Amino acid sequence: MNKKAGVKYLTPLNIDTKKGYLQEKTINFIDYKNFYSLKNFLNERGEILPRRVTGTPAKKHRRLKIAIKRCRHIGLLPFTTDNLK
Repeated sequence: MNKKAGVKYLTPLNIDTKKGYLQEKTINFIDYKNFYSLKNFLNERGEILPRRVTGTPAKKHRRLKIAIKRCRHIGLLPFTTDNLK
């Protein structure tokens, strides 16, 4: 068995989980039209990464999920994909 139990992804994440992407960049407002920054919170299949992986607080993660869903509905981000990154 694997000695290091953890979450495995196909590609390594470029987000520092100790501080978090939103605190590192000091982003206060999450805009659904800025899909380039929202792509950092999706894996290569287009799924939203969990809080424990990204390091975002619960309040900002809820806002982040709403922004990603709005961005998907207007067509800036895909719902599912084979290779996003």
